[in-house]
Amino acid sequence: MAERPLSPHLSIWKWGPHMLVSILHRVTGDGMAIVGLGVLLWWLGSLASGPEAYATFTGIATAWYGYVVLVGLSWAFFNHMTSGLRHFVLDIGAGYELDTNKAWSVACPIIGIALTAAFWAALLLL
Repeated sequence: MAERPLSPHLSIWKWGPHMLVSILHRVTGDGMAIVGLGVLLWWLGSLASGPEAYATFTGIATAWYGYVVLVGLSWAFFNHMTSGLRHFVLDIGAGYELDTNKAWSVACPIIGIALTAAFWAALLLL
């Protein structure tokens, strides 16, 4: 038993941007599943319940805290999408070089933020 190698764990690995992006990928997926599904069901329920229920929904959704939730959901979507594309490239066997992997790990959250800003700018200005 003493001669068996120990399995590596988080205290051994050096933290890097690829680990953060992987964790964010999981968190944003769960956030979209839980919060996004709740907002979607509330929106559909308010549509089915009539004008008063829909007015309540739109009143809350267009308040500052509603925008925080909606912007957060759109950021989660774009961040999850860019990270998923990164994982797709890794799954086909490309991008495993250390510099390339680190560069795309840093770029994923930045691209997610830029896409979120562009989405909301287009939504509010058009």
